[in-house]
Amino acid sequence: MPKLSIRDLDLAHKRVLIRVDFNVPLKDGLITDDTRIRETLPTIEYALRHKAKVILCSHLGRPKGKPVESMSLRPLVARLRQLLEQVLNVSENVAFSPNCVGEIAMELSSQLESGQTLLLENLRFHPGEEANDPAFAAQLAALCDLYVNDAFGSAHRAHASTEGITHFVKQSAAGLLMEKELNFLGKVLTDPDHPFVAIIGGSKISGKIDVVDNLLDKADTLLIGGGMAYTFLNALGQTTGKSLIEADKVGVAKAALDKAKAKGVNLLLPVDHILADKFAADAKTQVFSGNGPFPAEFMALDIGPATIDLFAKEIADAHTILWNGPMGVFELAPFAHGTNAIAELVAANENATTIVGGGDSVAAVHQAGVADRITHISTGGGASLEFLEGKTLPGVAALTDK
Repeated sequence: MPKLSIRDLDLAHKRVLIRVDFNVPLKDGLITDDTRIRETLPTIEYALRHKAKVILCSHLGRPKGKPVESMSLRPLVARLRQLLEQVLNVSENVAFSPNCVGEIAMELSSQLESGQTLLLENLRFHPGEEANDPAFAAQLAALCDLYVNDAFGSAHRAHASTEGITHFVKQSAAGLLMEKELNFLGKVLTDPDHPFVAIIGGSKISGKIDVVDNLLDKADTLLIGGGMAYTFLNALGQTTGKSLIEADKVGVAKAALDKAKAKGVNLLLPVDHILADKFAADAKTQVFSGNGPFPAEFMALDIGPATIDLFAKEIADAHTILWNGPMGVFELAPFAHGTNAIAELVAANENATTIVGGGDSVAAVHQAGVADRITHISTGGGASLEFLEGKTLPGVAALTDK
């Protein structure tokens, strides 16, 4: 990785501001899923073991530049304390600053001792965070000696805590989670082990076409599923009933198919479909195969068994697998089979480096109980998409070069 890592920094007795992604779901002040906190524990643990004075900052929700009590980070303190005790086997208090900048934050950060942790209040309680206001970034920088970004999920945003702050500190480095994300996703784009199979799903082609276009220069095979497949099938002249179609993107799909052909990339679309008469769990369903027109009143909500078999052959032979996006309307049980089957198939290939990104695909590997058999599960939805499109992430570009 061409950027400094936390491993490259002399952390001892320094105040280290770590930008984390603690944007966790809360219900009645209780955390319902602490995955994002757990993912960044290795970085926090590393800093504490190396005698740093750790200051953590994050956003939570969209408070639009003003304090909103339900989006306070205060409820995270107890859970963070608990997790650090489990990891470090020490009972270490975690202090909380009711503001992320200003006098109290300055005082609490200056009182920190090596091996202690301070969590700052929600960054987005200030309009300067999302505006990337230099004055606000300078206030954050004043709290620390060194800056570490471990929030890959926010790295595609040029905010004060991800980009602006780097202009006011001596050294800015990637945390261990950020480093891991960049290494895995970077290898996919620069040096994948072949055969490289990319599985792209989701409802709309508009959100993924730049990813498809970039992967057509890297992958050997592209497997397309989900609602976006029906825009591709329309581009091939198939009428698909009431299935989701982006009429203004049929030309874009046609261009991608032409590019795949010219590049010799094996782009596979569903060959059979689970059709439904309505978008509901109690819909009437049928399996439809062939190139003929779909029944006019039906819509495709999942890939069929022949498509799963077709995709299975490609997945089994791959040495690199990237999966982003579900194969159907995964949230309705009758149409989750395709997505769950792909999760099982990806996990079953023990010879491949397997990378899963995007909320629904990540949920699928957890639901299928195979998450522990995936090489890397990305924590950044939008960030991983932009990275796979070949875009520069501001939060990464801003870090100090090695």
